[in-house]
Amino acid sequence: MDITATATPEDVGLSSARLARVNRWMEALVASGKLAGLVTVVARHGRLVHAECRGKMDLAADKAMRPDTLFRIYSMTKPLTSAAIMMLYEEGRFQIDDPITRFLPAFRDMRVYTGGMRQAYQSEPAARDITFKDLLTHTSGLTYGFMESTPVDGMYRANNLDFSNAELPLAEMMERLAALPLLCQPGAEWNYSVSTDVLGALVEVISGMPFDRFLQERIIGPLGMTDTGFHVAEGQGHRLAANYMVGEGGKLAVIDDPKTSRYLKPRTLFSGGGGLVSSARDYLRFADMLRLKGEVDGVRLLGRKTVEYMTRNHLPGDMADMGQPRFSESSYAGVGFGLGFSVTLDPAKAGVIGSPGEYAWGGAASTAFWVDPVEDMIVILLTQLTPSSTYPIRRELRVLTYQAIIG
Repeated sequence: MDITATATPEDVGLSSARLARVNRWMEALVASGKLAGLVTVVARHGRLVHAECRGKMDLAADKAMRPDTLFRIYSMTKPLTSAAIMMLYEEGRFQIDDPITRFLPAFRDMRVYTGGMRQAYQSEPAARDITFKDLLTHTSGLTYGFMESTPVDGMYRANNLDFSNAELPLAEMMERLAALPLLCQPGAEWNYSVSTDVLGALVEVISGMPFDRFLQERIIGPLGMTDTGFHVAEGQGHRLAANYMVGEGGKLAVIDDPKTSRYLKPRTLFSGGGGLVSSARDYLRFADMLRLKGEVDGVRLLGRKTVEYMTRNHLPGDMADMGQPRFSESSYAGVGFGLGFSVTLDPAKAGVIGSPGEYAWGGAASTAFWVDPVEDMIVILLTQLTPSSTYPIRRELRVLTYQAIIG
């Protein structure tokens, strides 16, 4: 599916008049100063019916948002990394419940935090090794330094375990990570974490290929995702949007200027959890591959059964049952987790319109995507406002797109 291959909404059972509410919502977000600009994409039954831009990609430069604008997709990198490790799973390289110590021995004999402060904490032995499934479902016991909620994430910050900014090889980051205690026993809780960065390291070790090269040769290149990579391609910096946060007086303040962004230069650390830049067209290609169960335009990356396996809930209940009642702006009651994606279990319990079986994820700068197999629909939201919890725009767009379905 190409970003310019359009049909009318009525061709695919959507109302043009009702879908136009998305445009008005976009315009209101820009006019209010909440967002500098945004791109939204809606496709159904394999046909693109909505690809709209509003506002600016860079306020200071007065540059309009464009369909080919480049965005820091942060955690929307995770589904690509999950697809990469599952491609190796399909080759028989490991089983989902295998311990990762088969390939990353530094994670043997892990300890689990039980109390105290980070300078003098108590711990107990992990009951078992972390498995591939633990990493894919964020039940590994790992965490993120930016959580700022426990002494363990304080240890991450003290040890510079920030995969978005560090410039160390993945192997060295794994050694540092494995030296710190886990937040909980493997498999016991859902905690958003650097698990997918560990998956990137596993891709590297198992394949014998640098992680960035594996993604390029096995996913990005075959899908024709020409705008996607760990840095902006030479000569394309003018397409990179500015990244913002809400600053003094509620006004947008730049936190990453596209003229000086680190994304303009090649990296030495390739973050499988959040390192990619991409465009609306490119991410639509990836999402369409998932919608079509692993193959798009004659290019097959994954088998049908593998995609079905990845996009079903792998938790014993929903994420709220696993210790995570809320993350970002969303409640996680009624929402489970598959192998790389959230999976809607019960829209009524989740408190937002949708379909059971819909799978999704988002990024720190308020980006999001979801694929609904019941309605055969893809929705993508791209903007650059950090953190993603600033405004409930992803939930708002969910309502606005679903209410447009008439057939």
